[in-house]
Parts: sequence; structure tokens; C-alpha cells
Amino acid sequence: MRRVLVVLAVVVAHALVGLAAPAAASGRASVRDAAEPAGRVALIGVPGLHWDDLTPGDTPNLWELAGQSAIGSLSVRTVGSVTCPYDGWLTVSAGTRSAVGYACGAPPVPRQAGEGAVIPHYRYLIDVAGQQEAGTLGETLKAAGRCSIAIGPGAALALADRQGAVARYHDSPLRVRSTDLARCPLVAMDVDDLIEPYLARAGGRLPRVPDELPAAERRDALRLADAKAGALLSVLPPDTTVLLAGLSDHGSVPHLRVAAMRAPDAQGRLLGAASTHREDISIITDFTATVLSELGVPVPATVVGTPLKAGSAGASIAELRRDDATAQAIRSVKGGYFTVMAVLQVSFYLVAFLLLRRRKGLSPVRVAAVALAALPVSSYLVNLLPWSGLPQLVGGVLAWTAAVTLLAFAGPWRRRPLGPLAVVAGVTALTLAGDLLTGTTLQLNSVMGYGADVGARYYGLGNIPFALLATGTLLAATVIAHRWPGRVGVGAIVALGAFAMVLGGSGLGSDFGGVIAFVPGIAVTALILSGRRVSLVKLGAFCAAGGVIVMGFAWLNYLRPPSEQSHLGRFVGQVLTGEAFDVIWRKLHAMLATLLSPNLMPIVIAAAAFLVYAILRPEQASAGVVPAAFEHSPALRAGLIGTLVSGVIGMLVNDSGAAVLSMALALAVPLLLATGIGALPRPRRASVPGVGEQLAGVAK
Repeated sequence: MRRVLVVLAVVVAHALVGLAAPAAASGRASVRDAAEPAGRVALIGVPGLHWDDLTPGDTPNLWELAGQSAIGSLSVRTVGSVTCPYDGWLTVSAGTRSAVGYACGAPPVPRQAGEGAVIPHYRYLIDVAGQQEAGTLGETLKAAGRCSIAIGPGAALALADRQGAVARYHDSPLRVRSTDLARCPLVAMDVDDLIEPYLARAGGRLPRVPDELPAAERRDALRLADAKAGALLSVLPPDTTVLLAGLSDHGSVPHLRVAAMRAPDAQGRLLGAASTHREDISIITDFTATVLSELGVPVPATVVGTPLKAGSAGASIAELRRDDATAQAIRSVKGGYFTVMAVLQVSFYLVAFLLLRRRKGLSPVRVAAVALAALPVSSYLVNLLPWSGLPQLVGGVLAWTAAVTLLAFAGPWRRRPLGPLAVVAGVTALTLAGDLLTGTTLQLNSVMGYGADVGARYYGLGNIPFALLATGTLLAATVIAHRWPGRVGVGAIVALGAFAMVLGGSGLGSDFGGVIAFVPGIAVTALILSGRRVSLVKLGAFCAAGGVIVMGFAWLNYLRPPSEQSHLGRFVGQVLTGEAFDVIWRKLHAMLATLLSPNLMPIVIAAAAFLVYAILRPEQASAGVVPAAFEHSPALRAGLIGTLVSGVIGMLVNDSGAAVLSMALALAVPLLLATGIGALPRPRRASVPGVGEQLAGVAK
């Protein structure tokens, strides 16, 4: 076992050294270096604007601006599931995701004070609402001596200092003079005409508003917003970098919004940022970083966004519209998908229990078990080919499920008890590992992955994919351990497990809780295969080792410049500033909430109950299927225990909670049953006596 631990340490150390090299070269800085010399910037925020709104007829000014710019999708999520204009503009001000709480709606109307204005009750944001970073943009500009002009309430909120004051304020772009623009390199404008009708209908509270206005009313609002934006665009100096952002949602359902940047060599390119690791997706805080960088002002380390970056050529509004439509299709089917999956899982265990007790229908149960286990990975494989609309999505998932199931029973491996398990577990692990190595295009906008419109994650390994990667890797590795028991098998568990763990915890996966949960699963599996005893003390030590490893990944990520950090590095910064407790508390609340999920907990309860009963009462529950599987392959027993350890710990340390354990069980238990059915001794066919034997029997 000591050699196993040495191998694991070498693999992890090699990965950490690889991560440390670029980090050491860059060093740790308190602020970002300005990417460009001082220039001029205009930020036009149109809350509620998405790409479906832009047309040459209704929005000629915004349409022309988009045609001259790099364009992309803006994920406007801040703290809650829906972002109101107040939260969106406050996030620009703070440079970090922010929310005002119960007062969410339109930003407060500033009180004019000479050339400038003061936002009423501004200190409430800092002293009561806990938005300690509010005013970061305004304070940074003031400290750098950069003049700015705010037009409209939202712009005033974005540019206000920590006292809620802006030096120059206008309530309309028509009041802005050319001399003002020549003197001040930054102008921000809040165009609230598109969102105002929604707020008026709902008493000022965005989450209560309907998702859509009548078409004619929304068209009128768009035309008015376009006219105001055009008024400012017509007087801007020609060398101004223009940023256009749809800074909030317009209803109770989140959408991807408009993001555009008119700058030299940007026209026709995709617009993204390093913060999302996507060349076509940005977040609100990226606009904070971009404004400061374009003005030649160092960006404070507290700003989590990164400057917007023009990427590949060939960007089109039509494609960005399809991206939002895809996200909405996934959103509309996701709840139903998990409900169907829960129903299928519970129904499967009930039917399997009844059939196995009577020792009937073993072959159909085995096929159904393999198909059920193939369903999760099919939700990612469907993104290998383009699809549009729910029928194609559902049909694609079912087609991939059938294909993986057929593969599991197609080759000579089908005659071996572990054959189908090896295929499904291997396909699952290879699919997710390959996705991590190629930019996680399969997890984005998938029913068991994450969506950019939700904004919880834009890259890396999600919590449900972690559960499937860990389970698939451990089960596939146990097949190797079954074929080559001893040191080779244990080495395979450690090597493959460590490889998958490094993928998940490094910059490719950026999964914090996954490493903590995966290390004990690998270690417990290896210990059992080595004939060693597993104790609570050892289990606790393995969990601590996982924590140390992931904090090593996080620390090395923290040593990078802030523009290159993932949420792992930012968590280290939050630990150092004392903000980590709030993050942990929010994740704990989210984890506990999943324990009441009507979709996830039935899977956990049904699978766990069947598994426990099948082990304690094998002949009554499953015709001895589970003991047969363990007798055929002791390595499988070790892998299953390791999977359960990772699943339970993963449930406790991830905000997705029960989703982690439920998906681990959804993959592992059906494959265990399929293996057990394949391992059962085949009943011998009764021989039919010949005619002579029958006559002899009669004679006697």
C-alpha cells in the first residue's frame, strides 16, 4: 500500500509542479496591470436587452453598433436566479456579484447636487445589505483622477463613490454637451425604457413580472431605447470604445443578454472573457474590468471580472440567438428530465425486486439496468451533434442511450459478467475526461451539466459530472483490477483515479469539493483491494488529504494574476479576507435544500434501500444477484464501496448535495445488478429421455 501512496503522491506532485511553473513566472499582484493606454469609453446599459430584440427596423442604431462590434452573450446572473436592474448596475459598481435584497427593482433616482448627484440612502448598501464592495468602480476612478459622466439612475449607481456621490450627472443624453465628452474620458448611460414597463406592471419588483409584454408594447419600448442610445452614439468622439450590455433580466426567467464592444479590430468577432473561459460569453463584472483597463487604470484585486476580449471571426447575431434558444430549451426540459429519471429509477428497482424474487425475466432486467446506467452519459453525448428544439434533444438522448446499450451487448465482452459494466463505465469516464480536455463543450447547455444563462458555472467539472466521472473511473478501474489482481490492479485504481482527480481539481476542472470527495474513494478502493482494513480514522485522514490537495491547487491558482484565476484561486483570496465563511454558509444552505428534492432523493432512497436489502437478504430481494456479483469480482465490491464513499462525502461538501450521491448511485447500482445477473449460474436444461429409455422405464 505504501507504494500505492507513493504513486498517488508522484502523480499529484507532477500536476502541481506543472501548475506552479506559469504561476511562479507571473507572480502575485494586488492589482492588474492596465492592458491598454488611457482611452475613452462609453458604457451603454440597456437592462433586459437580448439579441432577439435587435432588428434593422426597430433598433437601427443598436443594430448598426452591433455590426461594428465584437459581439457575444452576456450572463447577467448576480446572486439570485433572476437579476433586476438594481443588482446589475450594483454589480458593475462593485466588480463582484452583488444584490440589494428585498429592494430589488429599479435603481434609486439620484438627487441632483450641482453638476453631480447623490444616491439616496446609499450607505444602506454597505452598512445593512452587506455589499462591502459597492462603490469600487467610482472610488478607483476618483483615486486615479479620471473624470466620468453618469446618465440615468443605473449609471449613477455604477459610477458613485462609497458615499454615493457622482461628480457629473444628467438624466438624459440630450443634456450632454460635446465639451463634457471632450473633458471626461468615461460616460455611462442607463437606458431603462425596455425594463420600465415590466417594473410598472409588477410594482417595481422584477421577479414578479411576466416574462413577455405584448409585442407592440415591447416594440415601442425598444424604439425609444434605441433612440436614446443613438442620441449618445451620435455625439461620442470617434476614438471612443463603446460597450453595450443588457445588464439585467426582464422577467422571471433568466436569458443570455447582449454584449458588444466597438473597438479597433473587433468588428465581426466573438466577444468573451477569461473569467468564463469562453470566447463568446462574458459576465457583468467583465465590464467593470474593461472600463478600467481601457482607461489605463489598474483594476483592483477585488474585481472578479476580466477585460473583454475579441476572439474568433465570424460572429453572428443569428448564432447568439440560437445560443439563448438552446439554453432555454435545456431549462424547459431539465426539471422534467430529472423527474423522468427518478420515476425510471424507482420503477426499475420495484420491477427488478419483483422479477428477481421469482427468478424470472433476468435477461430483460439486465438490459434495462444497462440502458438506465447509459442514460446519464447520453445527456452529454447528444451535444456532439447539433440539435434544435426539444424533439431533437429528447430523440438524441434516447438514440445515444440505445447506442451505448447496444455497444455494451455487441461484442464478445457481453458473455462476461463485467463486460457491459466495463463498456458503460468506460464510456462515461472517457466522455467526461475528454470533455475536460477539450474545453467542456459537452457539459455546457446539457440537462445534466450547466447553462450559461443560469451562471453558476461556465467551464470545468460540474457537481453531477464529477459524480459520474468518479463513479465511471472507479468502476472501470475495478474491471482492470479484476483481470489483473494484486499490484497491477491496485496501481490501475490509483493511477486512473489520480489522473481523473487531477483533471477535476486542476484548471481544467476547477472542482473544489470533487477532489475532497474523490481522494477518499480512491484510497478506500485501493486499501480494500490490498487487503487492508478501513477505519474511520483512515477515512478522516483521506478526507483531510483531499482537502490539502485541493487547497494546493487553489493556492497555485491564487498565485496567478487575478485575470487568470478560477473560483479556486478566488476562494483562497476570500479565506485571506474573511469572506470565505459567507461562501461556505451559502453552499451549506444549498446542500441542505437538495435533501428535500422530489427528484433527487427518491433515487438515493430507492437505490440505497435496494442495495442494502439485497445484501442483507440476498435470496429474498434479488435471487442472490448482488452476492453473485461480489463473489465473481471482489474488486467490484471494493470499487462500489469506494464509489459510495466518494458519493456520500461529495454530497456533504458540494452545494449540489443529494445530486452527487443520487447520480453516483444511478450509475453504479444498475451496473452492479447487471453484473450479478451475468454472474448467476445458468440453469441446466433438463434432458429429454429417448424412446428406448422411455420404453425401458415402462417395462420396469
